[in-house]
Amino acid sequence: MKKLFGSITLTWTKLIVFAVVAGVYTGIMALLPITRDTSFADISISFEWWVLFGILIIVNSKTPLDSALKCFVFFLISQPLVYLVQVPFSERGWELFVYYPPWFVWTLLTIPMGFVGYYMRKEKWWSLLILVPMLVFVGYHYMGFLNEAVSFFPNHLLSTVFCAATVIIYPLFIFKKKKLKMAGLIISIAILLAGTALALASGRQVYNTTVLVNSGGLHVTFDDTYTVYLEDESYGEVFIVYEESIEDYMVNAAFTKTGATKLILVSPDGERRTFDLVIERYSYDIEESGNAGQ
Repeated sequence: MKKLFGSITLTWTKLIVFAVVAGVYTGIMALLPITRDTSFADISISFEWWVLFGILIIVNSKTPLDSALKCFVFFLISQPLVYLVQVPFSERGWELFVYYPPWFVWTLLTIPMGFVGYYMRKEKWWSLLILVPMLVFVGYHYMGFLNEAVSFFPNHLLSTVFCAATVIIYPLFIFKKKKLKMAGLIISIAILLAGTALALASGRQVYNTTVLVNSGGLHVTFDDTYTVYLEDESYGEVFIVYEESIEDYMVNAAFTKTGATKLILVSPDGERRTFDLVIERYSYDIEESGNAGQ
């Protein structure tokens, strides 16, 4: 671990290879259906891993200018690759690059951040002040991931652990002076405690959506005389409501975890219609699996 934080000979060749590997890996994680809504795909949409990459580049650079340029080039190569890897396999094709402009802004910001960040190596009291915003930034990610892990366990659990671990690791391995290590550790623990409290205080997240509409795409007819329920009630609850805006009935849902279950709609005379339901964090798939009869 100590070698990672300051003892690597970071040549330009190594940096470019590092950028290519990071970009290709991230693009693959964003592309694979199996990684959707998991910690493995988080690298493609949030910053915690990129903060680590940036810090590793900074602490292994030779000068402030070297640090700034290497951070800039790393992000300039890796970020477009994330989208380029996905283009041949995505229905949106080159349209995926509409998501790149904000990352390009961050890429430009790596120049001043890399330059200033280099001075963490000076082992001064203000070196800790340079690190603290990064700790807070990762702590903010920790709070969000923890809330998601609690709400839709075990989704994003690995990202939660990763953020907590790196917030602790950074001051312990960036600094050599014991006082800076201890001061940084105290700040890190305070950030994690605050993040934990805020994540738990905000309560569990629920995915609210509409799964069926009367006479909609699945050709299901129902009203408020029908009953509806999930085969496995641990996935949340479903209920029939009348929506004034469309003047018709719909089945709404409040999902509390992801996975697969069945939705069962029962008419007043006892006829059942069963639907296979696959729940993801922000989407679902539903199709009729057949009638169960009377």
